[in-house]
Amino acid sequence: MVLLILSVVLSISVGSVLIPFGDIVAYLFGSKDNHPLFATIIGKFRLPKTLAALTAGAGLSLSGLLMQSYFRNPLAGPYVLGISSGASLGVALLTLAGINLAAFTGLGHAWSIALSAALGSLAVFMVIMYASLRIHNHVMLLILGIMFGSATSALVSIMQYFSQADSLQRFLFWSFGNLGGLTWQELQVMLPLVGIGILLSLWALKDLQAMSLGETYAASMGVPLKKLRWLIVLSTSIMAGVITAFCGPIAFVGIGVPHLARLLFRTANQQVLFPGSLLLGMIILLLCDSIAQVPGSDYTLPINIITSLLGAPLVISMLLKNRNVKSMLS
Repeated sequence: MVLLILSVVLSISVGSVLIPFGDIVAYLFGSKDNHPLFATIIGKFRLPKTLAALTAGAGLSLSGLLMQSYFRNPLAGPYVLGISSGASLGVALLTLAGINLAAFTGLGHAWSIALSAALGSLAVFMVIMYASLRIHNHVMLLILGIMFGSATSALVSIMQYFSQADSLQRFLFWSFGNLGGLTWQELQVMLPLVGIGILLSLWALKDLQAMSLGETYAASMGVPLKKLRWLIVLSTSIMAGVITAFCGPIAFVGIGVPHLARLLFRTANQQVLFPGSLLLGMIILLLCDSIAQVPGSDYTLPINIITSLLGAPLVISMLLKNRNVKSMLS
């Protein structure tokens, strides 16, 4: 928890303008003697970005834990059901195919992108839900989600190939991921929706522990497998879909953080991994965002670059040092 607080302070302080620790504390505790420039930077830019990092880190890491625990597959992640690809398809239709969503809704460009990504995620989610009524094997559902993701990615690639340079650039910037572009109004939508996804996953926590011993054992213990599947897919889709809509696709956190939690806490107990993954996800994304600010510089690197460059080697090194991690996945 101390590391989380330090990560929050670091995230608020670094950037093109370095804000002293005392001014951050003064602002957070409502002091009126705070430097007006620092107060504007913190309130309008840094604090929303930090809250976005906390929310995205918690939602994506928990989504990854749910998917890996339910499917019992270490490669499963929050976007494995095609949620991210559906969001990318929605944004591609807006920016590459030229569908003018703002003219129909009266929304600005940022809200139009968020809405199009949410609609794309929702469309894929509805297809997956329909398929889950007909497919009772969770491994087949996993494969189906991967196939949907591949199909939607192919459609996006076609639109990219035929799009203009300026449209392609806008879509590319969205695909890099961005935590710093959210306003307080957007956070008021994102925070409660991700909170609903977390509450739904809490409901499934006890049954997931039984699932770790096998589907047959879970069924013999009275676990409602169909209800559990709906809860996992629904909570993951809400969290991953909303985060992708507002922040763009963010790599590594969903698939990597649950593995780090297992390696650090050396357990497969969901009661430990649940809060552990939440905390690790928030801390790692905050640290990655602080590095992406390139302290002392006016440049800000895409968050996807930092999460992939730092996260992947970290997981690889820990896996090489802990070769018995396979036993922790079951």
